[in-house]
Amino acid sequence: MKKVVFIIFLALSGLSVTAQGLDLGIKVGVNFSSISDAAGLDNRTGFIIGGFVGFKLADKLGVQADLLYSQQGAKVNPDDIDLNYVNVPIVLKYYFIKNVNIQIGPQFGFIVDDNISDVFGNILEAESFDLSGVVGAGIDFPMGIRVDGRYNFGLTDIFNAAGTKSGKNAVATISVGYSFF
Repeated sequence: MKKVVFIIFLALSGLSVTAQGLDLGIKVGVNFSSISDAAGLDNRTGFIIGGFVGFKLADKLGVQADLLYSQQGAKVNPDDIDLNYVNVPIVLKYYFIKNVNIQIGPQFGFIVDDNISDVFGNILEAESFDLSGVVGAGIDFPMGIRVDGRYNFGLTDIFNAAGTKSGKNAVATISVGYSFF
């Protein structure tokens, strides 16, 4: 799976080098996550950090791919359910005002660390892959500063629980980025 993420990132990077309006940078932010379809859970706060590459397809249309380390999960008193992912969102950006955009696209998540066996014993296991939808908005400020707000809604169950409906990721993110170009 790591090879797939790397190949996607390289392919998009290669495309953006030849495109006008290259956007390459880093970002950091905060996640407010929960698990939908699961009772008795509270929100968990975590962080995201990573990089992005994007380019304009037309005057009002662009594409951006991120490679992000993301802390997700939920709280079950007194423990946290820690689900840490490497996420690759690929969003289409529509600029309805010069520097203000709305975003939509898929996100591919690969779990890198979890504490499911510590919290639930051998009853549950975390799925290694998570597919989500992404919607959001962003503002591109002068001097390369980018601010995004996104909501990721899970499309796949995040736990491997035989015969049960296990829940999906639900994550609100606020991030600040810096574009080198």
